[in-house]
Amino acid sequence: MSKETFINKTRPHDSAYKHVSGFADYTDDIKEPKDTLYGAIGLSKKAHAIIRKIDLNKVKSSEGVISVITNKDIPGRNDVGPVFDGDPIFPEKKVEFYGQPLFAVAATTIELARKAVMKAKITYKNLKPVVTIKDALDKNSLLFKVKKIKRGNASKKIINSKNSLKGNFTTGSQEHFYLEGQAAFVIPKEDNNFLVYSSTQHPSETQQLIAKTLNQKSNSINVLVRRIGGGFGGKETNFMTSCICALLSRKTGKPVKLRLDRDEDIIITGKRHEFYSEYEVGFNDDGIIQGLKLKLASNCGMSPDLSLAINERALLHIDNAYFISDLEVANYLCKTNTSSSTAFRGFGGNQGMMAIENIIDNISRNLKKDPSTIRKNNFYQKNSKNITHYGMKINDNVINEIFNKLEKKSNYKKRYLQIKKFNKKNKYKKKGIAITPLKFGVSFTTIHLNQAGALVHIYIDGSVHLNHGGIEMGQGTHTKIAQLVANSLGLPYDQVHISSTNTSKVPNTSASAASSTTDLNGAAALNAISNIKSNLENFIKLKYKIYNKNPIYKDQYIKFGNKNFEFKKIIKEAYLNRVSLSSTGFYSTPKINFDKKNFKGRPFLYFCYGAAVSEVCVDTLTGENVLERVDIIHDVGKAINPALELGQIEGGFVQGQGWLTIEELNWKPNGQITTFSPSTYKIPAVSDIPKIFNVEIFKEGINIEKVVNKAKTTGEPPLMLAMSVFYAIKDAIASVGNYNIIPEIDAPATPEKILMSINKIKNKIL
Repeated sequence: MSKETFINKTRPHDSAYKHVSGFADYTDDIKEPKDTLYGAIGLSKKAHAIIRKIDLNKVKSSEGVISVITNKDIPGRNDVGPVFDGDPIFPEKKVEFYGQPLFAVAATTIELARKAVMKAKITYKNLKPVVTIKDALDKNSLLFKVKKIKRGNASKKIINSKNSLKGNFTTGSQEHFYLEGQAAFVIPKEDNNFLVYSSTQHPSETQQLIAKTLNQKSNSINVLVRRIGGGFGGKETNFMTSCICALLSRKTGKPVKLRLDRDEDIIITGKRHEFYSEYEVGFNDDGIIQGLKLKLASNCGMSPDLSLAINERALLHIDNAYFISDLEVANYLCKTNTSSSTAFRGFGGNQGMMAIENIIDNISRNLKKDPSTIRKNNFYQKNSKNITHYGMKINDNVINEIFNKLEKKSNYKKRYLQIKKFNKKNKYKKKGIAITPLKFGVSFTTIHLNQAGALVHIYIDGSVHLNHGGIEMGQGTHTKIAQLVANSLGLPYDQVHISSTNTSKVPNTSASAASSTTDLNGAAALNAISNIKSNLENFIKLKYKIYNKNPIYKDQYIKFGNKNFEFKKIIKEAYLNRVSLSSTGFYSTPKINFDKKNFKGRPFLYFCYGAAVSEVCVDTLTGENVLERVDIIHDVGKAINPALELGQIEGGFVQGQGWLTIEELNWKPNGQITTFSPSTYKIPAVSDIPKIFNVEIFKEGINIEKVVNKAKTTGEPPLMLAMSVFYAIKDAIASVGNYNIIPEIDAPATPEKILMSINKIKNKIL
């Protein structure tokens, strides 16, 4: 048995072998009792309409159908809105997006269930849908009052600035496209209890909402999640599938499995928020922003969902890594007749960052200076220029060090000049390069969510059983927390077993989101270990009369000075002496406080920093482009497991690259989504990965806050490193006009948009 504890060292993901061999069980893989039924959902074919009549007679008589449910079969709350109402399971009178669930069936096979729902006859009175942000702004279709934040006097500063610019910019939506789709499996138990297997990032809220839907207490619902095949935020609040499945199980008294196929999944579920911004900025000849006015609008879809928090995080990240002395922002949350936009990796932060990065890039092109210089001129410093627009002092700033190190390591300056020479010599192929920074705040901005629980048992043979509230979605949180626990007890990694996340073991958990899963749950697990250690040490000291000695847990021994106790033996001895070897653990994030009304305070415990250099080559005849090389330095603090962190950095970058270059969602004017399958919606493939991909963890990194292992998260922040790809493309486009014209292009920078942007420049030249 190995004595290696693997803390701060590379270790494979705990399910890596099972992932690649097919032995990892997901919700749809769970063995089904012989009387299991299968669900399917009937969807609206209108985006905005009054329901005049739903005729389900042919559905009910369809082969294999056992039961059909509508809104009349809901004994409790007909709404799965996580914070605000507005997300009915089945609407009673009006549909508000194309693909909205209207009813569901349970049948003897999946195929028969899906055939049955197609036989519904529904008559509507059509209403005009609101589909785009522009439509919503024109019609004042908003979910909340316009939020305004202000620092200093931006208008005055802009007027007095030597230089100024105006413009607008859009970042598009994005489909989560997780490998495992939305799925639930509900098994009825005695006393009207239900066992729920669900592909969710939030088991506790799944439990609570099913209980409210069924008009039962939460203690009658038990939700289990061993792993999910990717979530990215798309499984944080999508409770529709689980609630419908529970309703079908309740009505039939049978186990029911409900799994959406890929098309249904994309049609029904929410996406990343599209953002539109209009800006006016004043700056000096060094490109330093002196005043900025920004109108920021997002497409929230048909209901609030998490839009208020997502837009709030966008406002908290409109500075990215830049000190802005005078700022004025108006934020519009637009209601449209599309599926409700929801959480997505970055949670609005990346949309805010893209808005300011576009402004910085345009300032540099207006001044005809290297964008990297303008970025550095605006960076937060370690002096009076380290206070954010929401009043938080930045004490952990390493962006200058990372940025300068990456500039040198990537040979950015030399390549920047070489690319300009290349572009002068080549008419049809143009290269571009960009280096962009990253500063991302970590903590839930909804304060009460910054808490976690854990349950730890040490059995008589010295093995450890751990349960916590975090969800394993491929990111390796179970592996890292097991490493933390093994290290704390001085045990081999394989002595620690983490079981499925289970609402009957650890209650009232927060979602696995906000890049806080390991921080919160790891700390809760260590708190439980600390409690057990205290019991164990008190026993040893009392029995063996050891005083004023601090124990060391190492190599499967507990060492008190010169006395060594074999872990396995002392555990058994403690049990025989009636010492508790089990404990719950709890953690709540310290220091954070934030006044949302006045937009002031400390919403984050710490910041993550990073920088990326991307080089692209664009074909000016087709708009097609190739990502030639990427160099990244990212701060992960003191890494618990460097291999997993590198995987997160690389994967996050490529997902961000997809959002900003090829992943384009479209809707018809009638509100029908047209990009709802792999044939019409493209995510990055192997061929899209950078030809040269250099990723480095910032070696000097450490978290100055009291967090597990002094580590920093790599959940969301790496996605924003991909901003460098977009601005490298923009740099290549600028070369068409000999860098004298600022390109006009929105994200995603698809080949079509690149070509249109190039043609605009050519037309201006003519």
